[in-house]
Amino acid sequence: MDTSLSTIAVVGLGTMGTGIAEVLALAGREVIGIDISEAAALGAVASLEASTARAVGRGRITEQERTDALARFRTSDDLRTAADAELVIEVVPETYEIKQQVFRELDAIVSPTAILATGTNALSVTRLAAESQHPERVLGLHFFNPAPAMKLVEVVSSVLTAPPAVEAVTALARELGKEPVAVGDRPGFVADGLLFGYLNQAAAMYEANYASREDIDAAMKLGCGLPMGPLALLDLIGIDTARTVLEAMYAESHDRLHAPAPVLGQLSSAGLTGRKAGRGFYTYDAPGGQAVVPDALTPAADAASGAGRDVASVGVAGSGTMASGIAEVFAKAGYDVVLAARSQEKADVAKGRIAKSLERSVTKGRLTAEARDETLARITAAGSLDAFAEVDLAVEAVAEDLEIKRQLFAALDKVCRPGAVLATTTSSLPVVAIARATARPEDVIGMHFFNPAPAMKLVEVVRTVLTADDVHATVRAVCAKIRKHPVDCGDRAGFIVNALLFPYLNNAIKMVEQHYASLDDIDAAMKLGGGYPMGPFELLDVVGLDVSLAIEKVLHKEFRDPGLAPAPLLEHLVAAGCLGRKTGRGFREYARR
Repeated sequence: MDTSLSTIAVVGLGTMGTGIAEVLALAGREVIGIDISEAAALGAVASLEASTARAVGRGRITEQERTDALARFRTSDDLRTAADAELVIEVVPETYEIKQQVFRELDAIVSPTAILATGTNALSVTRLAAESQHPERVLGLHFFNPAPAMKLVEVVSSVLTAPPAVEAVTALARELGKEPVAVGDRPGFVADGLLFGYLNQAAAMYEANYASREDIDAAMKLGCGLPMGPLALLDLIGIDTARTVLEAMYAESHDRLHAPAPVLGQLSSAGLTGRKAGRGFYTYDAPGGQAVVPDALTPAADAASGAGRDVASVGVAGSGTMASGIAEVFAKAGYDVVLAARSQEKADVAKGRIAKSLERSVTKGRLTAEARDETLARITAAGSLDAFAEVDLAVEAVAEDLEIKRQLFAALDKVCRPGAVLATTTSSLPVVAIARATARPEDVIGMHFFNPAPAMKLVEVVRTVLTADDVHATVRAVCAKIRKHPVDCGDRAGFIVNALLFPYLNNAIKMVEQHYASLDDIDAAMKLGGGYPMGPFELLDVVGLDVSLAIEKVLHKEFRDPGLAPAPLLEHLVAAGCLGRKTGRGFREYARR
């Protein structure tokens, strides 16, 4: 098994192949780019020239380094030019037939000690290796797009792969400045295995007309800190490619979460495959373009949701972090706020928390001392809901327990004046069940803030079948005044964000249960390969495993999908009192404060 890997052939010079070739050439490897299309080969050279020129302009490499890298890259339309390569990486179209043909031909061309790598993200490496005369030298080497920028490389072993081959390409990946993650052979591997299930659910959510494409994408960007929304990402990846990956995943898992949403097949069959076609979920300025242009589904900029009710004063019920954060948001926006808790002492503590938050903003230069004082002066701490008698909007932010919330809304119904809007911040409970605790369910709406409320821009606005139009318009207008981004969704478990986020987290836990990958590798894969600000296990420990389990149970009960059943490992950790950072131990252990 050759482990020097100084000469490397890249078969297939599309976007990914060209990117891999660039990474290798800049790292000092002799690179042979092979493609049956002369246009693709010429395009790869032009792309490499342009990319390295930009790198020189930005000071990332010198002109001499650029010249040397370009000299190390040559192209060919003949697979036989790979004869001297110690490693061949194929990134040809994602079909068994084409990839198997490449491997069969390479067997007769390259040295028996050369390593053969497939860049597949959906097909079985074992099945591809079985077509080779030397299956022990075949493995997966899955780069992420764009290859020069993305740090993750998944190194995929089949049951036939020889350890020296794995060691050689792992060392190469590190020398390229990448972060290699070792994974077993199953469709999607780690990053795509988690990512594509999430993308599929987003497509199904859109297909069901539950929320608009703009609101789904905005919710996941603003609510989870993701670089792109799921539907925009599907357009970037290619809707046909996504469907191929999901078909392969479903064939192995038989999990309905992986069964491709019908809309993916419909768009693919119509040739609406995303950016490369100029149209997918969105419409673009040209095939291959990046700029989204208005189409028939684009909401009008001046679209009004109707006249709302006047809101000058707001009541916030609760004394926890979320309640104090929401009260701070409203007070900063100029509203008079009543912050009510179960006792005056708890209300005073909550207002004290706001004072500390505002003081931090002053220290960091985000707020003036005068604005701090004015904001605090607008907040009245109260030990009873009776103080809500004259508020125009009452926002509940108490424990995520349906009975507790119903009792509170029954009390609000008696205290608040006629015409006041009543909002719940529930993240997973049925809003209509809360609304029915009142004699005016038409005045009740969901207003789901994200934690920490002062920093997070998203608010999910949840209408029930009973919510009045002017109540919805009122909350949309209030969101604009407090500088939050509202997204509309219907009253079903998880709304947008949690309905997409928690199945993804649950599937990550299942990967660990199945001993497919480690916590660290999964977290690294999603941060480096998916652009997530936190890995799934980091996030679970921050959210709290008990909170996560409760949401998973609600989703499972609502949708009755076996794939949504909480992972047993999550249930076991919660039963053991390992709830995450707040207890010092969850999926990882933390120093006690």
